[in-house]
Amino acid sequence: MTKKLYLPFMLILLVVLSACSNNSANNSTATPGQAASTPSASQEVSSTITYQSETGPVQVPAAPKRIIALTNAPNVISLGGTLVGVDEWTNKNPLFTGKLAGVTVVSESEMEKIIEQKPDLIVAGSEMKNIDKLKQIAPTVVFTWGKLDYLEQQHEIGKLLNKEKDAQKWIDDFKQRAAAAGKEIKAKIGENATVSVLEADSKNFYVFGNKWARGTEILYQAMGLNMPDKVKKDALGPGYYTLSQEVIANYAGDYLVLSRSSAGDNSFMKTEAWSNIPAVKNKHVIEIDTEASTYSDPTTLEYLLNIFKEGFLGKK
Repeated sequence: MTKKLYLPFMLILLVVLSACSNNSANNSTATPGQAASTPSASQEVSSTITYQSETGPVQVPAAPKRIIALTNAPNVISLGGTLVGVDEWTNKNPLFTGKLAGVTVVSESEMEKIIEQKPDLIVAGSEMKNIDKLKQIAPTVVFTWGKLDYLEQQHEIGKLLNKEKDAQKWIDDFKQRAAAAGKEIKAKIGENATVSVLEADSKNFYVFGNKWARGTEILYQAMGLNMPDKVKKDALGPGYYTLSQEVIANYAGDYLVLSRSSAGDNSFMKTEAWSNIPAVKNKHVIEIDTEASTYSDPTTLEYLLNIFKEGFLGKK
């Protein structure tokens, strides 16, 4: 009797052990399955980078596809960034008109409009009031205007877009070409010759220091050209200085770079006060378009470098 019961018992035991073994096997395949999902999660993590912003680390897409640039849009454009939203001033700039077809014009206050663009990255100015709301829409990186110089700013945008090498390559090349042009210009106009950068609007005149766009970074920093002492005293610190037409001659260098709008009131150019400025008499005036010159990004800098090479040296 005992022997007869023993065989069925052994069969039952084998079935139970087999079931346990199958469960164990199933559990072991579940674990790799979960581990397999880990690379997927890992891939998601690897599709982002940590950008060390001025306000702390921010997780941003490694290759953003839908960028809203409320500031620094020209820098983004120069690195091939894909914009879906841009500020109105960049949109109005003639250098970028052809590159912004179909891109929505937005402002920091237009939250619904920003959401509609489904951005995966937002670039904003630190002075903007809705930063916290923007962060709820997409990873948001802020920059403080003037905190970085014009080349550092481009380098930072390169890091943000995961294109640091491309940004640095352009920086190195531009510095070399601008410095070489500066040497040629000094050889032609004299080591001590001075250059002033002026701008006229409907009411006032302005003279600029060495970091207020309008080509000032190229002329004074990259090329190493000289500004008049009066300009150095009044405009170098604050960035610009407001003038009346009567005192322009006091701030005029041996050469003038005149930023003006073709649509603006340029009647001052027909006045005796203007005509009597030595640089004007000597035809040492290089004109630039105000609307195309108010940024210091690679596209604008290349545009102005060509104008200056032609204006000072007669060649592009």
